[in-house]
Amino acid sequence: MERAKWILDLSHSDIQFKIRHLVIANISGYFRAFSGTMYAGKDDFTDAEFKLTVDVYSVDTNNVERDEHLKSADFFNADYYPKMEFVSQSFNHIDGDRYDLTGNITIKGITRPITFKVLFGGEAKDGFGNMRAGFDITGEVNRNDFDIHSNDTTEAGGLVLGEEIKMHANIQFVKETDYN
Repeated sequence: MERAKWILDLSHSDIQFKIRHLVIANISGYFRAFSGTMYAGKDDFTDAEFKLTVDVYSVDTNNVERDEHLKSADFFNADYYPKMEFVSQSFNHIDGDRYDLTGNITIKGITRPITFKVLFGGEAKDGFGNMRAGFDITGEVNRNDFDIHSNDTTEAGGLVLGEEIKMHANIQFVKETDYN
């Protein structure tokens, strides 16, 4: 079966995250540098294989001091673990434009299985004749599963940060070549 190689288009994609702060509000951020590929042969992408790599140093919460703290050993420990990675195992069609994307995510050298919910945005040709495909991806990880924590607590002894990290990615791929 002919398979196509698709390359992630960074200029038309983003990866966001949110975490509860003091249990009263969310803190949001982005990863500004990442890359990825997708290989697929079927028109409905059910045989698609995804690989995404995120540069931890690119974390951006719109606060330089917080970003530096997130890169420290208290959280991502970017000097030792500069990349996060997701490698898919399956891409299952649920109904309509909804899919489940299952694979392994590696953060701080710890690998865990995860299933993301995906809304397939469709395919279209751009003004240069390149075929594009868009995906809206959501999921959650528990930061404790990846040793992402500092020992900060409130005066009452509660956690400063929530345990669940919500992730949301708008990803656009550009079809590069047919690949066997």
